Amino acid sequence: MQGFLERPLEGDWPHLWLDATCVKVRQGGRIVPVAVTVAVAVNSRSRREVLGMAIGTSEAETFWTDFLRSLARRGLPGVQLVISDVISDDHKGLKAAIQRVLHTAFVQESAESASAQWRQIADQLRPSWRRSWTRPSTTCWRT
Repeated sequence: MQGFLERPLEGDWPHLWLDATCVKVRQGGRIVPVAVTVAVAVNSRSRREVLGMAIGTSEAETFWTDFLRSLARRGLPGVQLVISDVISDDHKGLKAAIQRVLHTAFVQESAESASAQWRQIADQLRPSWRRSWTRPSTTCWRT
């Protein structure tokens, strides 16, 4: 596994997806949350590949910066577009790390993240919409 995660990255990888999830692991007899990050990219020949993975204590800027720098040291050139859920306030560290390490790349919010945000907005509006909505009349009119 270590050999896979440390292999040199050859060629251009213009599209890079970054994501993380929090999982709980056992460390020293305790259950603690950790962030598992994954970088998936598409090369210039349209081949998708997992480029890297890392585990850290949180999704802080320093963690993301170290992760992206490790990819750059392995030869990640030519990233033009980074796709991630960086718009969320929970991901300020990722956004800052992308600007610091991949400063020439454009950033696009992932569709899944955007969809989740719209669902959250809809869920917040639903109670107020129900209060303001009046039931239509059940009277039928004949002409």
